[in-house]
Amino acid sequence: MTQTYSRLVTTAAIAATLVAGLLIIAKLGAWFYTGSASMLASLTDSLLDISASLVNLMAIRYALVPADEDHRFGHGKAESLAGLAQSAFISGSAVFLIINGISRLLNTQVVERPQAGIWVMVFSLVLTLALISFQQYVIKRTQSVAIKADQLHYRSDILLNVAVLAAIVLSWLGWHWADGLFAVLIGGHILYGALKIGYDSAQMLLDRRLPDEEQKRIMECCLAVKGVRGLHDLRTRRSGPTRFIQLHLELDDQLPLVHAHRIADIAEQALRELFPDADIIIHMDPVSVVPFDKRLESE
Repeated sequence: MTQTYSRLVTTAAIAATLVAGLLIIAKLGAWFYTGSASMLASLTDSLLDISASLVNLMAIRYALVPADEDHRFGHGKAESLAGLAQSAFISGSAVFLIINGISRLLNTQVVERPQAGIWVMVFSLVLTLALISFQQYVIKRTQSVAIKADQLHYRSDILLNVAVLAAIVLSWLGWHWADGLFAVLIGGHILYGALKIGYDSAQMLLDRRLPDEEQKRIMECCLAVKGVRGLHDLRTRRSGPTRFIQLHLELDDQLPLVHAHRIADIAEQALRELFPDADIIIHMDPVSVVPFDKRLESE
């Protein structure tokens, strides 16, 4: 599973970097030809994309380094740090675009040779859609935070590219204010996405628990093991590809230690079938010593 995770997320990060590089070349040429503010916004976003994707690639490679003496829980949080870095990059770019768009609104200019811009944006749409489809496949297989963050701003690129295309067409038809207006709207949309990426990355660094659905699956899995009377003090978090699961199993008071240990092993194995790369710690408690309020927690 770890090898599959490594291969998929690394391939996705490299693909995103290559796509961003191709789009930069295409949009740079189109901006020179058209002088469009919205095209400049799209070019700036692509410059940001390649910077973020490079950060992503380096962070993913570091996050996949196995645990060592100084990092006993692994290096998975490097992915979340990459998400924060992307958030900072994207926020700065968005502010720049908004300022540039306002300036263009106050001083409208004619977009030159709009046909070049239209063809480049169609090319950008097709290439970005192909990348997003591949990223979605990788996310389904890995749940990588870094790839989710990368895909988020490439998804916003779809709207951005459509907006740029509309701005160029409207300007071509004589509505010259559309170029500046769409640049401002695009900047606002990018800023919103950046803040969301930053929030999600910060929550991961703060060890937010696993989603409710996964918590429920963990409880159901353990309670289904024969001999388990209940569980409490379930604690979970995630770091890169690794889920960390800690819990207390409630067992019969007079159960021999060797039998209690065997039940805990069965529960751990069942959890590993759900989450193959999980780091699992199970503590065993006699059911009679568990406080009443904690018993309610497992019901």
